[in-house]
Amino acid sequence: MKNHTNTDHDIIIAGAGPAGLTAGIYAGRAGLNVLILEKEAPGGKVIKTGEIENYPGFTNINGPDLAMNFYEQAMAMGAQLEYSGLKQFDKVDDIFKVSLENGKEITSKALIIATGTKENLLGVPGEGDLYGKGVSYCAVCDGSFYKEMPVAVVGGGYSAVEEAIFLTRFASKVYLIHRREEFRVDNKTLDKAKSNPKIEFILNTTVEKINGSNKVESVDIINLNGEKTNLTVDAIFPFIGQYPITEFINHKDILNDERHIKADENMKTSVEGLFVAGDVRVTPFRQIATAVSDGALAGQNAVYYIENLD
Repeated sequence: MKNHTNTDHDIIIAGAGPAGLTAGIYAGRAGLNVLILEKEAPGGKVIKTGEIENYPGFTNINGPDLAMNFYEQAMAMGAQLEYSGLKQFDKVDDIFKVSLENGKEITSKALIIATGTKENLLGVPGEGDLYGKGVSYCAVCDGSFYKEMPVAVVGGGYSAVEEAIFLTRFASKVYLIHRREEFRVDNKTLDKAKSNPKIEFILNTTVEKINGSNKVESVDIINLNGEKTNLTVDAIFPFIGQYPITEFINHKDILNDERHIKADENMKTSVEGLFVAGDVRVTPFRQIATAVSDGALAGQNAVYYIENLD
């Protein structure tokens, strides 16, 4: 691979989810020196997803398998992967100076932010103390530990409903707790959950406390009428939204009020040479397919940017 600059890399991509890996495919295919940063397993949230039915080309595919396809293709196109997070970056003249969480300092001509999002916490007593002891944010990762046991899922979006359906493979009962009456999910998915005899909907209700000494034993819930109930469960899986991973960004003008990154239709930010892709950017719709589209645009436009540098 040719490095077209006097930097360590032509393009650094922060994040190896669908957006980052797709950007790596496009930039690597252009023959540039591309480094992808990721402190966890490549694939992002896709590796924590069970069956995927809405990604073009596959009627049904397992999340980890799709993630591996993305990763292998990016590596085949010449991109490199380093297991580290991005700590901070600055742009000096035309060069991005990037500090990694592993202590390294590296440089590039273009930078693509594809760091994605992290799960919101319930913020109730017991959540932190019992994390990993029945409190989990990944049903695919931990669901099999609760065979023939009752569990709870909290949330009203697509992730919550999908994970509740997935957990019925293992759990004896799945309580789906939602603070409202209506769900933010397509009718097909919701109907699938409603027709599953293992799922019990508990609506207009919130979680007050998670109980247990060495493991989750029950949750205290309260409805809109103020009625409190103690629900016996062995695990609780909160899926109540996400927040963008942008704490390393010093250029505050590129963030909106929710700290998502602002960009145009070509994934360009207001900082020359800085691009964004995937769930971390300001967008009304966050799906694997849209992340891949973002990654393609960010990767290709980063290539164009470098080719047009003096």
